[in-house]
Amino acid sequence: MLPRILRLALFLIVPAPLLAQQPPATQSFDTTLHQSHLALEAILNGNPKLYEDLFADRDDITLGNPFGPYAIGPAQVHAALTNAASKYHDGKVLGVDLIAKYGDDHFITVVEVEHDRAKVGTSDQFAEFNVRVSSTYERIHGDWKLVHRHADPITTARPAESVLQH
Repeated sequence: MLPRILRLALFLIVPAPLLAQQPPATQSFDTTLHQSHLALEAILNGNPKLYEDLFADRDDITLGNPFGPYAIGPAQVHAALTNAASKYHDGKVLGVDLIAKYGDDHFITVVEVEHDRAKVGTSDQFAEFNVRVSSTYERIHGDWKLVHRHADPITTARPAESVLQH
């Protein structure tokens, strides 16, 4: 099997049938995407476990979320998911807009906007918020596994100076 970085590079320039053969998919990508939306609702209710289960079990997985720098590897991703889940309660996914989906039989990236409602932090009031998300999945031994997720609250235009704020 080719190292992951080489397969990612080949993904961009070589047609999928020429890459190393994968076992048949054991579940459809649509099922995996639905599971990610269930995992989101679990996070909004303080439970990181469903998202943890979506991630591949290897050292190069990554997660970027609004609460800190990128997490790299299972231990950091687990800690970042646990931290994010601790900030929400009584949540609900109001909807998810699929903006784009790219990929082939080996890698798929989805771009979405999530619409959520939850109590955030120590507030006892519900808040509605939107999050832009990019997620990359790789088919590993027939299953679609999350290898990268980035989510942030930037869903509207901002002035140039906004990149200077800390």
